[in-house]
Amino acid sequence: MDKIRILIVDDHEIIYRGIKDLLQNEVEYKIEDYAVNGKEAIVKARQIIPDIIFMDISMPEMNGIEAIKVLSAELSDSKLIVLTQHDEGEIIFQAMRAGAHGYLLKNSTKEQFIFAMQQVLSGKRYLNDETSRKMIDLTLNKFEQERSENEIYLTRREKEIIRKIYEDKSNHQIAEDLNISLRTVETHRRNIMQKLKVTTVIGLLKIAAKLNLITLK
Repeated sequence: MDKIRILIVDDHEIIYRGIKDLLQNEVEYKIEDYAVNGKEAIVKARQIIPDIIFMDISMPEMNGIEAIKVLSAELSDSKLIVLTQHDEGEIIFQAMRAGAHGYLLKNSTKEQFIFAMQQVLSGKRYLNDETSRKMIDLTLNKFEQERSENEIYLTRREKEIIRKIYEDKSNHQIAEDLNISLRTVETHRRNIMQKLKVTTVIGLLKIAAKLNLITLK
């Protein structure tokens, strides 16, 4: 039976040796080669066409996420498993969106390594319980943020004033342009800042751009 060929990508040789020791008694797996950065990984993966690529995130020259983007597009039969110490939800999300099939932490057990490889080789994705929870939390947080932004209600007059602020007009100029009193402009401006939960003009304009009220250049 053909062995499952593995490429390890990490800028620390100790990781390569650690995985080699971990799998030395698993006869169905064979570590074909080792790369120290994303660029070298792409070159070697094109030559080897491995079944599984273990990919670190933080590496010199080209990081793991950029390498995953290239390899997932070129080598559809190779399964990419992130192997890293980073467990932040945003990094997990970026890696999976880039094309990773699995996500393993470097302190994972041998059983987790084996199970992760079995999962991705069977066409499934692998995340352990902790990384799955962080992905879910991140997704829910993004959803809540988008929902709260979409629920912001601004009056027609408030939208007009935001556009005038974007044009770098003073309160006096806005009052003249809209034919309203200076005090009314100040009141609208204060209400806008409270609704958008910002304290600076820069913050106001960022939210306004997200709401498609203005186009930042």
